[in-house]
Amino acid sequence: MSFGQRLRDRRKEMGYTQGELAEKLGISLSAVSNYENGQNAMREDILLRVFEILKIEPNYLYQDAFKGTAFTCSVEEETLVKTYRSLRSTGKQTLRAVATGLAACQAELEAEQPPEEETRQIPLYHSPAAAGYAAPVFGEDFDYIAVTGEVPPGADFAVRIQGDSMEPTIHDGSIAYVNRDPLNNGDVGIFCVDGDMLCKQYVRDKLGIVYLFSLNRDRADADVVLPRDSGRSMVCFGRVLLPSRPKLPSGMR
Repeated sequence: MSFGQRLRDRRKEMGYTQGELAEKLGISLSAVSNYENGQNAMREDILLRVFEILKIEPNYLYQDAFKGTAFTCSVEEETLVKTYRSLRSTGKQTLRAVATGLAACQAELEAEQPPEEETRQIPLYHSPAAAGYAAPVFGEDFDYIAVTGEVPPGADFAVRIQGDSMEPTIHDGSIAYVNRDPLNNGDVGIFCVDGDMLCKQYVRDKLGIVYLFSLNRDRADADVVLPRDSGRSMVCFGRVLLPSRPKLPSGMR
């Protein structure tokens, strides 16, 4: 039998209607109904008044017939109940007022506390490729990673780099954090060139020729040059967030 069922049975045993019990407790009829239906939990100050009005012990309402066990008050709670019952009417009113005031004060303090901000998450894309290639950005599996103090502000997504063509700035196996800002000359970006995903340093000259450089000049064989009329496709997905812009290769400064 639940708390609400025992409360209802005891009320009927004492000959009270829900309205009469509500009036004695100083609460609404709907509140009594919600307690008996198990929809709301009873506040401590109201519970103390229930013990007095219905002339019952705490264990009666909290007894769990299914498990054959009973709710047991702590020593402090039992002392509080006994102290309350030993008081005269004015003392009981004072104790109820103090308990209600403390509960309201606590609720007000909790309401004033700023809500905890949810940790922002960004996608980390899977499937790293070789020699400075980045993980495919669209249509691939990914995990969400939390944006902590290690993640540069403004990062929109992350990709994992594999290979040595961007050493020593971006290490093999490291995570590159990317935002979707437009690139300026010298920025490192994530590109799709003819279907291949690349992480390279971007340069566009006055003639409109696009150069995608490896930062590791020992891997200049992995550079990509895209003349305006080459017919090759290139899409830039964003700018890799680095502490500073890497120097351009010799001859491009």
